[in-house]
Amino acid sequence: MQPNNPLHGITLERMLREMVERYCWEFLADEININCFKNNPSIQSSLTFLRKTPWARTKVEQLYLRTIIQANIK
Repeated sequence: MQPNNPLHGITLERMLREMVERYCWEFLADEININCFKNNPSIQSSLTFLRKTPWARTKVEQLYLRTIIQANIK
């Protein structure tokens, strides 16, 4: 159990869906320069890439923490 981890219990899919819904694919592509956000983006293609690419997943998690989690705290 990770009670101090703000991402505990939040799936990668949930992170992506929330950010795409709140912002858009263009925002994600501007913030994180990866092709799965720029060229014909979809949740499924992004999940496939992010699950295989730890550095990119870390960037998504950091962006989620900065945007969604912080917005919910305020």
